[in-house]
Amino acid sequence: MESFRKVIKGWLGKVLLVLFLTPLALVGIEGYFSGGSKDTAKTVNGTEISQKELEALTNSLKEQYLAYAQGDETLLNQNFISNKAMDTLVSRQLLLQQADKLGISLSDAQIVQMIHQQPSFQVNGQFSDEQFAKYLESIGMTNRAFIDNLRKDHALKMLSTTFMNYALVSKLDILQIANLQTEQRTIQLASINLEDYKKNVKVSDAELAAYYEKHKNLFKQVTSVDADFVVLTPANVAAPATPATDAELQEAYNQYVETAQQAMKPVVKHIMITADTRSDAEAKKLVDSIAAKIKAGMSFDQAAAQFSEDPASKAKGGELATYEKGVFGDAFDAAVVSSKSGQVSAPVKTDAGYHLIETVTPKANVGSLEQEKARLQAEVAQAKTANVFSDTVNSLNDMVVSSDALDVVGQEVKGVQVQSINGLTLSSQHPVLSDANVKVKLFNDDVKNGDRNVSSSIQLKNGDVVWVKVRNYHPAGVQTLAEAKAKVKAKLIEQKASDAAKAQIQTALKEFAAKPAASVAKGNLNFENAGTFTRADGLLKREIQRAAFSVKAPKEGFWSVTTTNLPNELVVVAVTNVKKQADDALTGEQLGELAKLYQQLRGQQEFDDYTRYLKDHAKIK
Repeated sequence: MESFRKVIKGWLGKVLLVLFLTPLALVGIEGYFSGGSKDTAKTVNGTEISQKELEALTNSLKEQYLAYAQGDETLLNQNFISNKAMDTLVSRQLLLQQADKLGISLSDAQIVQMIHQQPSFQVNGQFSDEQFAKYLESIGMTNRAFIDNLRKDHALKMLSTTFMNYALVSKLDILQIANLQTEQRTIQLASINLEDYKKNVKVSDAELAAYYEKHKNLFKQVTSVDADFVVLTPANVAAPATPATDAELQEAYNQYVETAQQAMKPVVKHIMITADTRSDAEAKKLVDSIAAKIKAGMSFDQAAAQFSEDPASKAKGGELATYEKGVFGDAFDAAVVSSKSGQVSAPVKTDAGYHLIETVTPKANVGSLEQEKARLQAEVAQAKTANVFSDTVNSLNDMVVSSDALDVVGQEVKGVQVQSINGLTLSSQHPVLSDANVKVKLFNDDVKNGDRNVSSSIQLKNGDVVWVKVRNYHPAGVQTLAEAKAKVKAKLIEQKASDAAKAQIQTALKEFAAKPAASVAKGNLNFENAGTFTRADGLLKREIQRAAFSVKAPKEGFWSVTTTNLPNELVVVAVTNVKKQADDALTGEQLGELAKLYQQLRGQQEFDDYTRYLKDHAKIK
């Protein structure tokens, strides 16, 4: 049934979406943290949370929030993100400790069995050591660390699903939710324009002050600025059209060849010796002996095939299928960067063991100067134009900053003029001032503390340049009465006009409560049928929907009537009929789906309560 589908997509579904699409769930984050610095950010019942863990999760959360902010870092609340990361790590640690107390754990044998059953680690239905080794290589973890992480991950999942999947809900609760959300109300609306009433409204300063004091929360404001700015584009600056010289073309070609070579990705080979079955000293001695054999004449490929303990690469001369920075750690990456092509590194120690590394950078395939000539000529011409623009910007910047005035740009360049804007916020959409680099200048601490000097030139993403000057800075908070006076007056006039209009129809409103609708003297109330709606429709304006579903169901022939306010309008909302779905209107499958959603909601609430309880009784320093 359509109304039921709207329930699932409506308020309850949205609540669940908010609950379950948290920036990063507690379960499954173990892979973010594998060793590293022991600098302690927090201790939870004596267990340390390292600074590296906090930084890793903070950066992960930041990347997720940046996706919502379309990459604009100025919109992020850095303190909130950092606190969110710390809160998540504390909760995770408490839950792991609780799981350990309750004996929620898997043995090594059980975890190995789980790994063997994963299709991604199988070839032709059989577990493949090579596939598993490739996976461990791709995430930069040892077999032991991977098993430990799986154990913790499973414990967290077991603890959380105990709440999420087994929260108790009654059939009566489900039926009440279904009835509320599928109930259909037929609505009539009458509108009274408040413009004529406003003409007769008078407000005193005392009334303004009293209204302001009573409704201060209505006059909150976010941080905003009033600013002037001037934009300079390359089109504003005439550039001489001089052809490229032979020397300029040769220089551009040399740069092209160098850039192409630098872009070539090196082929990275390694020989890995682990300390899983031997001591660290034994592993170091073995890798030193292999390095000596290579120095004595053994090829790297032969040594890898004979000695390397990385099953995914040893048969290929130690060549990594894909090399990604960060997989084996900073020391490994530093050796790759510093090694010359064909050179074998000294032994490098990582969390995975010891490595000998060889990099081979293939030669870039580039065209000849003659083949690239036309493109290079265009690039040189474009660079010359850019240089003229850059020189103009530098010259103007000196004049703008030294005079602390924006109008000098318009005096020097025709067609350019100073523009102004008031009430710009961090979230405002503006073709120039919404640029993140500009907002940093408009909303920094210096401006907050009173700096009203013109900025130096700011490069925009599209290549244009802008200078900005803040005239006024309005901090976040409640506006003063002086700042909010116009808004206060408008709201007070609106309220008085609404009260006056409501007083004129009071007789009719009382009659609706006592008489059948057909016998009510409606006066100047002209009702129109708005249609039939459910709570989940979302088709009515919020104020009207709230009013329509707040009144009781009318008796036969009666209307349940109330009023609500829209801008410059008093709306009379009449519910003429309420149709409830029969208890058996929903199929068992539909009721089951609704019960599952409600159970998840209850389970999440109980899980959050449980986590808060653990925090309240923990020693967190």
